[in-house]
Amino acid sequence: MFAGLRRLGREYAGLRRFLAGNDRPRIVFYAEDRGSWPHFEPIVKALTGRLRREIAYVTSSANDPILDGNDPKIDPYGVGAGAARITFFETLQNALVVMTMPDLQTYHIKRSKLPGVHYVYVHHSLVSTHMAYRKGAFDHFDTVFCAGPHHVAETRATEKLYGLRAKELVEHGYGRLDAILQESCVAGRKDRTPPNILLAPSWGEHAILETVAERVIDALLGAGWRVTVRPHPRTRQTSPKTLERLARRFGAREDFSLEEDIASFESLLGADLMISDWSGAALEYALGLERPVLFLDVPRKVNNPEYASLPMEPLEVSVRRTLGAVVPPGDTAALCREAERLVAAAGACAEGLRRTRREIVFNVNRSGEIAAGALADRFDRLFGG
Repeated sequence: MFAGLRRLGREYAGLRRFLAGNDRPRIVFYAEDRGSWPHFEPIVKALTGRLRREIAYVTSSANDPILDGNDPKIDPYGVGAGAARITFFETLQNALVVMTMPDLQTYHIKRSKLPGVHYVYVHHSLVSTHMAYRKGAFDHFDTVFCAGPHHVAETRATEKLYGLRAKELVEHGYGRLDAILQESCVAGRKDRTPPNILLAPSWGEHAILETVAERVIDALLGAGWRVTVRPHPRTRQTSPKTLERLARRFGAREDFSLEEDIASFESLLGADLMISDWSGAALEYALGLERPVLFLDVPRKVNNPEYASLPMEPLEVSVRRTLGAVVPPGDTAALCREAERLVAAAGACAEGLRRTRREIVFNVNRSGEIAAGALADRFDRLFGG
């Protein structure tokens, strides 16, 4: 009980400190959790560096490293994920608010009723907007930073279909992809024996970890591969027993590891092949490291039952065979055969993956400066510079 009271006290102290600055316009980044920083980092660094802008960074994660930072241009606030956060959103004013959390206004997080607040959404995945997200996930943002042409086309088609007001769209790019590209250049390519397979699925009742993970891992280990499992952060929240079961069964093996720090690139860089389902991490891996992905054909991850009303195929569906291969989830023999084939063909796949990257992602290696410039321009336009 006392720990809970202390946490609540810290959250309201962060809120009070933030509200004390409400009389002046600010660029405010809101982080739902620690996973937001990899998407914000290139934007924040460009804003506070070359553009010399100050920002407020509000986070719901008590262990967000930003809270212990010492950059004089980043003013950090911890407000938790409870009542203090709701009050934070309700009392925002004179702010350009940057978020990676969708569903604004749809559930308990609402737009402020106070004046002078402009909401900017930064995509935290390359997947399409109309199948993996809930209906209306982006409808209440003023500006959307689009990762690629598909986000522009889908947003405009959604506005037309449902009679929504037109949002400002920025051809942004994808900061996490840029970071992976930079890390891969530094790390280089290493030959590993045996090769390492990264199992990095999405989350939900039909995802790999919740359905066929044990059979898949058993087959891969039996074939002599090393296996790293990198679950989606939501899996720890929604299916903790699944991860505990995998740890009990495979945790003692030297050729198996469980990696839950998605902010780290280590498991990505160390993998010769990724196995995934409908996770956006598959696109990051293939386009960032120029290595193939093997997809298990579990049922689609559909959070919007009306997604087919938009006459365009979701990106995560259309590019699967371009990024690698697809096998049935129950055919472990086909899984092992395709894994071996794709690892052997990785070098030959690289040019095709580079071409796909150029086609579907804006401003590769420049997304941070593009976003920072767009935010600075909007802030000056809204608040007079």
